[in-house]
Amino acid sequence: MTTHDQFTNYVLPTYGRFPIVPDKAQGTHLWDSEGNKYLDFCTGIAVCSIGHCHPRLTQAIQEQASKLMHCSNLYEIAEQGELAQTIVEDFVKIPGKIFFANSGAEANEGLVKLARKFGHTKPAASGEARHEIITFGNSFHGRTMGSLSATGQPAIQQGFAPILEGMQYAEFNHLESVKALISDKTAAILLEPVQGEGGVNPANAEFLNGLAALCKEHDLLLMFDEVQAGFGRLGEDMAWRAIAPELEPDAISWAKGMGGGFPIGAFWISDRRIDPDTTLSSQLGPKTHGSTYGGNPLACAASLAVLAEIKEAGLCDNVKAREAQIRSAIESWNHPAISELRGKGLLLGFGLNPEALTFPYGQTSALALVLKLTELGLLTVPAGADTLRWLPPLNVTEEEVDQALALLKQALEALSA
Repeated sequence: MTTHDQFTNYVLPTYGRFPIVPDKAQGTHLWDSEGNKYLDFCTGIAVCSIGHCHPRLTQAIQEQASKLMHCSNLYEIAEQGELAQTIVEDFVKIPGKIFFANSGAEANEGLVKLARKFGHTKPAASGEARHEIITFGNSFHGRTMGSLSATGQPAIQQGFAPILEGMQYAEFNHLESVKALISDKTAAILLEPVQGEGGVNPANAEFLNGLAALCKEHDLLLMFDEVQAGFGRLGEDMAWRAIAPELEPDAISWAKGMGGGFPIGAFWISDRRIDPDTTLSSQLGPKTHGSTYGGNPLACAASLAVLAEIKEAGLCDNVKAREAQIRSAIESWNHPAISELRGKGLLLGFGLNPEALTFPYGQTSALALVLKLTELGLLTVPAGADTLRWLPPLNVTEEEVDQALALLKQALEALSA
């Protein structure tokens, strides 16, 4: 039985899969089961942040797997404590506490629960608990019921009503739309510094600083979803610092690139005081939240290796240099099929002009371009109907970026109307 037959007969059809069966990978390259070699600018959708099978990560997993893979969170896991300290002191650089999960959706569920708990601790003047969370159109926070409810895309929520009550959706980068939704029921604001799945839409500094001011004025939590954008992806340790470095959030969620391919998620909560006797991080205490697998020794060892490589290899500097290289090339092309280049760092979205391209009926311009690039040997991913997304590893080289640009230009010429 072929792999395709196995998927058809035994795997739920929840994904639209490309016709590739991956076999092995190393660095920025992946090979399929037929021996075809690809330059990988998808990297598991921003997951393999230091490339495939990095020796440092592989060795860390092997050594930890031979020592201790899993034990209960009823005990003090040494690797978990070390990873939490590393994240707080070397990356967030604001006093706070970490909870470890297994995915971005789980991490965002934790932020939803934090907002609800905060709203009970700091209720409205009437004494009624605040429970509403303001999120944004075109956002994506996951596919569990809480994170799905926070996601501002009706197509993703379709068929799962009633969703979690209390979500309000404002317009991204539009401060007045946020002000209009704030009421005595509002507890928090949740957003991605750069919307990934929703089209690679970056927040601007004025907007983020305005949100921070609104949160301070109305005693709301400012929570960032950095699942796709965090840990160097935008060229800074934390994604929000690449846009508005002076502000301080109340909570942050992560996953994807922090494990380099090994499943792990986490969220951070600030230690700031919400009243003279209470810190925000104390809101999720015993019996309020938990995870059987979250923060297990193997996952934490993997993440420690990834974060150490990001720091010691200076990958944030490489991200900035590669972004500048890509932007310079695209500007010089002035190609009619590319309307704009959005995003920041190595979370980039090529806005496409469908009228300048030819593609089969039933496909979008982004999907047609992804398929053509795959045919040419470059793996990428759409971000909506008319946006091509690039998510190469943070240590991608200048030469590899040049190769990808050449393939992109070839694909655009092949599809040009």
